[in-house]
Amino acid sequence: MANTNESFIDEVSEAVRRDRINLWFRRWGWLAALLVLAIVGGAGWMEWQRSRTEAAAQFRGDAILTALETSEPGDRLAALSELPHQGDQGVVTALLLASEQQAAGDAEAAAATLNAVAADGTVPPLYRDLASLKALIAQGDSADPAALEALAAPGAPFRLLALEQLALVQLDQDQRDAAIANLQTIREDAGVTSTQLGRVEALLTALGVPPEDAAPAAELPAPTGE
Repeated sequence: MANTNESFIDEVSEAVRRDRINLWFRRWGWLAALLVLAIVGGAGWMEWQRSRTEAAAQFRGDAILTALETSEPGDRLAALSELPHQGDQGVVTALLLASEQQAAGDAEAAAATLNAVAADGTVPPLYRDLASLKALIAQGDSADPAALEALAAPGAPFRLLALEQLALVQLDQDQRDAAIANLQTIREDAGVTSTQLGRVEALLTALGVPPEDAAPAAELPAPTGE
């Protein structure tokens, strides 16, 4: 008799649980289905976006390679000019275009292309600084010393290159001492590359500044009479 009662209670409890589950699904099942659809749809949309971005990047890369493989400088410049070179995705094209413009002798156009990148807020700061420095280099001796000093601030990513260009501008403006000071700062910096150090040492030597590791010549003792 006790077993029969326990079995009856279990059956009733199971029926109550099923009724509650069915009631929950009737009331909230649509929300669960909508959540599943949203998750599946979101994953599909993200995959489509990723594939689209990769395809666009591959297309840009192929277009750039095609332009660079053009043998004639004028045709290469024209091909790069036709490619998009605005915004974050056009940085590489803009830098290559400016390089071709400068090689063609049009420093003004190169500086304009680079300054456009430097002024674009959608471009990462590192590339904006690089474009700004290259624009100042393209301007040569007419570059603004204040702009170079800003790029040569401690912690700036292209500080040593900006200091080198600033020294060249200072030499053109007959500011020899200031130029030597900046060149010596580059020489003593632990982050200077061997290539830049070679240029700096050559400049300092031309300015009459001895190498950093050069020891002063020992004085010969005065001759003594016998």
